[in-house]
Amino acid sequence: MAGITLKGVRKAFGSTVAVDSVTLEVRDGELFFLLGPSGCGKTTLLRIIAGFEAPEAGRIVIGDEDVTRLPPEKRRTGMVFQNYALWPHMTVAENVDFGLKVRRLSAAERHDRTAAALKAVRMQDYARRRPNQLSGGQQQRVALARALVIEPRVLLLDEPLSNLDARLRSEMRAEIRRLCSEAAITSVCVTHDQTEALSMADRLAVMREGRIVQVGRPRDVYQRPENRFVADFLGETNFISAEVKGAEAGELVLHAPMGEVRARGLREDTPRSGNLTCSIRPEAWRIEGDGSAVAPAVNTWNGRLIDTAYHGEAGRHEVELDGDVTIHVLEANPRDRMRGQSLRLHVDPADVVVLAD
Repeated sequence: MAGITLKGVRKAFGSTVAVDSVTLEVRDGELFFLLGPSGCGKTTLLRIIAGFEAPEAGRIVIGDEDVTRLPPEKRRTGMVFQNYALWPHMTVAENVDFGLKVRRLSAAERHDRTAAALKAVRMQDYARRRPNQLSGGQQQRVALARALVIEPRVLLLDEPLSNLDARLRSEMRAEIRRLCSEAAITSVCVTHDQTEALSMADRLAVMREGRIVQVGRPRDVYQRPENRFVADFLGETNFISAEVKGAEAGELVLHAPMGEVRARGLREDTPRSGNLTCSIRPEAWRIEGDGSAVAPAVNTWNGRLIDTAYHGEAGRHEVELDGDVTIHVLEANPRDRMRGQSLRLHVDPADVVVLAD
């Protein structure tokens, strides 16, 4: 195995800075995701790791080797492209074997390694077919086998699931996760799909305008975003403006339009005064009853149901709180609710994330 270290990597195309002084460490054997909106620099950064783009500044180290100036073929990386890039005139087995042939391995070793790679991706029964005889998911498996058969130090994946339908994407998420785990290979995957990154990654980095704005485990980044951009990009949230009034029992006491808000589990750099923004995920809200029957409690407010959408396993509600604050609430196993209905909503202080304005 081999980790990846990027130190001050920069890349510009004319006056546009695609990657801006990125420093990052990907640990040995982990499945790491680069996540961000289109044009944020994530694919350019992946291509720099692969050697397809040369950085203007900075270093790329794989394992203990500085590969900054090495060509792609000498970096021992395997690449899975968005469009699969399979040779249409070759069979599945020939596509997988191609990289081994270029490396001048013996026919016997090529045969054994190709067979093992196809078995690993469960495509051994399709070895004699051509790519146009395969489904999108099957072509993706062949592309993975072709990348893994050369036994790379690092596996790089450029939006590998974007061309698949929803059902196949779900299947291939589990498949890629399994293959990377079994191979114990350091892997970097680029995506703009939040569900893909949250469900697959060991850790992820959120990028914006060529820079990395937060790195961490999916759960940590989702539940504790460090800024408004990450909170807004990674899933849905409610932003509520508030002013700090003080601290009590380890909680920050805030004043918001609908009343007092308490927040717990603050970061060390969370401001303790001034104007702030609270981020509260829709699923963090709890509907406690139908009005005044529930005694007041911390972070509990009255609201009115403006609109609701039934999604089977969940209901998505639009609720107006006192102070003309409109929020979105996600209710699991939802009750049958009527527009205009009075609601009483509660949120745990630990689910209130405080962001600096």
